[in-house]
Amino acid sequence: MNIINVGLVDDQSLVRQGIRTLLELSDDIRVSFEASDGEEALEKLEQNAVQVLLLDVRMPRVGGLEVLKRLKAQNRDLPVLVLTTFDDDDVVLEAVKLGAKGYLLKDVSLEQLLGAVRALAFGGTQVQPAVTERVLQALHGSPSKLGPEDDLTEPLTERELEILRLIAGGYSNKEIAGAHSLSEGTVKNHVSSILGKLGVRDRTRAVLKALERALI
Repeated sequence: MNIINVGLVDDQSLVRQGIRTLLELSDDIRVSFEASDGEEALEKLEQNAVQVLLLDVRMPRVGGLEVLKRLKAQNRDLPVLVLTTFDDDDVVLEAVKLGAKGYLLKDVSLEQLLGAVRALAFGGTQVQPAVTERVLQALHGSPSKLGPEDDLTEPLTERELEILRLIAGGYSNKEIAGAHSLSEGTVKNHVSSILGKLGVRDRTRAVLKALERALI
C-alpha cells in the first residue's frame, strides 16, 4: 500500500487535531507534520517530504496565499489543498491562480476530504462543486448543467488537455514550453485555442470551467 504523506497547516490547534484524527482513520494517509502558520509550514517543508499540503488561508504572520506565492516562486510542484472556513470567491480565484490543486470548505464530509487528498496525491484536482458553481456564476452568469464537452465548439486535443492541466498547476507559458520542448509561441497558440474552445477570456476562467466540466 502506498502511504500518502500530508502536511497540515492551520493556526487553530483543535482544528489541526480534529483533521489529523479524521485523516488517520484511513490506512493510506499519514500526517507527516503540523504547522500553525505559513512560515512554520515552509520551514517544515524543507525537512519533510509530503505528497499533499492541506493549507488554511487566513493565519497570523504568513497566510495560505503567501505560502502558495512562495511555493510558486520556488517552482515547487507540490499539490496544495486549500481547506478553510472562509467562503470567499476572491480567495478561490487567487488560490487557483497561484497553483492550488484543490479548494474545500471545512464543513465537507470525511469521504470528501479523503477523496480530495487521494485525488491530489495522484495528480488530480478537487474543488468543492458548490464553490465552483458560485464562482462561475460570479464570472459569467449561471453555469449550465452540461457534460464535459457538450457546449464546446470542438473537443480539446490531448495536447491541449495536457497544457490545460499545467495551467491549472500555475505554470507559465515559458515553463510549459520547457516541459514539452515547444516554443513559447506554440504554447501561446495552444492556450488561445483552449480559451476559444472553452468560451472564456483568460486562464483562470479556463481552469474553473475545466474543473466544473471535469476536464482536468
